[in-house]
Amino acid sequence: MKKGSTVFFCQRCGYESAKWSGQCPACREWNTFAEEPAVQKKKGNTSVIKRRSSEGKAPVSLNHIESKDQERISTGMAELDQVLGGGIVPGSLVLVGGDPGIGKSTLLLQVCRNLADRLSKVFYISGEESLQQIKMRASRIGVFRDSMQLLCETNLADIEEVVLKEKPQVVIIDSIQTMYQEEISSAPGSVSQVREATGVLMRLAKEQGITIFIVGHVTKEGTVAGPRVLEHMVDTVLYFEGDRHASYRILRGVKNRFGSTNEIGVFEMLDTGLREVSNPSEYMLSGKPEGASGSVVACTMEGTRPMLLEVQALVCKTNFGLPRRTAAGMDANRVNLLMAVLEKRLNLPLSSYDAYVNIAGGLRLNEPAMDLALVLAVISSYKDIPISEKTIVFGEVGLSGEVRAVSMAQQRVLEARKLGFEKVVLPQSSLEQVKNVSGIEVVGVSTVRDALRVIA
Repeated sequence: MKKGSTVFFCQRCGYESAKWSGQCPACREWNTFAEEPAVQKKKGNTSVIKRRSSEGKAPVSLNHIESKDQERISTGMAELDQVLGGGIVPGSLVLVGGDPGIGKSTLLLQVCRNLADRLSKVFYISGEESLQQIKMRASRIGVFRDSMQLLCETNLADIEEVVLKEKPQVVIIDSIQTMYQEEISSAPGSVSQVREATGVLMRLAKEQGITIFIVGHVTKEGTVAGPRVLEHMVDTVLYFEGDRHASYRILRGVKNRFGSTNEIGVFEMLDTGLREVSNPSEYMLSGKPEGASGSVVACTMEGTRPMLLEVQALVCKTNFGLPRRTAAGMDANRVNLLMAVLEKRLNLPLSSYDAYVNIAGGLRLNEPAMDLALVLAVISSYKDIPISEKTIVFGEVGLSGEVRAVSMAQQRVLEARKLGFEKVVLPQSSLEQVKNVSGIEVVGVSTVRDALRVIA
């Protein structure tokens, strides 16, 4: 390739092309190609890690491989351990993404503090802050042992050399967008640099058995900046969510090769760092109004954890020809669909009413089990009939007005009983799953009309 020439990369999947295209032929996404200088690699192998020779390698039968439980290291934070699937797996590569200022660096600095108490060497490598800046933030968190060491560097070759020499058990890279390799002519944070830097860190983690946490910034669409292949290369992808102006933070696992996905951990941001919220359901329901219409408690599943939260709806007469539909925390199209079901099946004239729906606490949910709670919240607000604070509702609603079964019904009912609820309204087809649960009234409904009779 000629010196000074450029190539085009897909920012979603990393596909490389000699010319620009409106649609990526690999991932079929539109307007994702970015022009960058062509990679000019130096002759010879400049990597510090010596690649193993392929001589003597042969395929192995699956039956001849000995399986054993993965050894895990506790982070000292129960919420983070649950999201990771039970703790840190040695030799794994973990990507932590989130908005600027959400608390990614604070979380990982607290993890380093906890790990330094039980591991001989932990590295925190920053390409964005100076040593003095990190020291100022660390002084608010607590006292750190000497086994936790800092390094401010962006040259990946130098970082690789230091890591191979010192042999730490855990390394934090903050952030991957600031790392660069001299052999690649493009700027740090570009598609080429992010892809190659992640490849080097992946080999370093696998060959040396070092656990590496990578901090990644997110784009305005909410995905990690850089090529989509970055998320495919790592073992675990965690997203740190929440409003920067609110105190709560939610750590969500969207990919995990060593555990279940969609697990969440709830934290509260304090002046001394992040504090774990051991009972998220109680936290989300704090401040719920009593005797107010349009408020229903529902239960959603985040991975294997049931979580209770409040679904709010406000229905009022519209002043315009076209009613407004606003949804915060739920899909607006789903809200429109369910309101059309109510208008057709229960003859409610909602086409002349504005509707505002909100998930209290700032969570974003797409689970169908929230349908029945949303429907009852809308009816409660429309008829101005309060629903008992000791009642919990969950179930999927179909276009015919039927209430369909949802998964893990027993776990949801047990969570409601634990928090002192007295009544559960759930799909009739899910009653079989909860027949052995005592201490709480369980009511099955087959249609939306049946649910309305139960709460009226």
